[in-house]
Amino acid sequence: MPLSAVVGNKDILGVLRPGEHGSTFGGNPLATAVGLAVVELLATGEMQERAGVLGERLQAKLRQLIGHGVTEVRGAGLWAGIDIDPALATGRRVCEMLLERGVLAKDTHGSTIRLAPPIVVEEADLDWAVDQLEAVLADLRG
Repeated sequence: MPLSAVVGNKDILGVLRPGEHGSTFGGNPLATAVGLAVVELLATGEMQERAGVLGERLQAKLRQLIGHGVTEVRGAGLWAGIDIDPALATGRRVCEMLLERGVLAKDTHGSTIRLAPPIVVEEADLDWAVDQLEAVLADLRG
């Protein structure tokens, strides 16, 4: 089995203990180049503005589902937390049903699901994803 090593000052390396920090893509030339390109892209503010505008659209559409299987919606930009009525289904069940319809979502804390579409998502794709959630909730309500 190959061994890996990290080189640095003891003062710096002693801050982190095994298991306290990890990085899937850190420390290689490709990841560094991608990170730099992302920083340059974000420097204009255009992507943040896009996330804000599309996030408002997403939040408005999700809020229309409150009372129809959704109890609460929270969000920041394009990130959304959606509380599913626990009497209807678990977050995991809703995510599994969304997956069958082509929508990836993550269940968190029992009855909450999380949507985190990419910043390059199109309005039509956001609308379609919320339509899929609406259909799943309708199926669950019978």
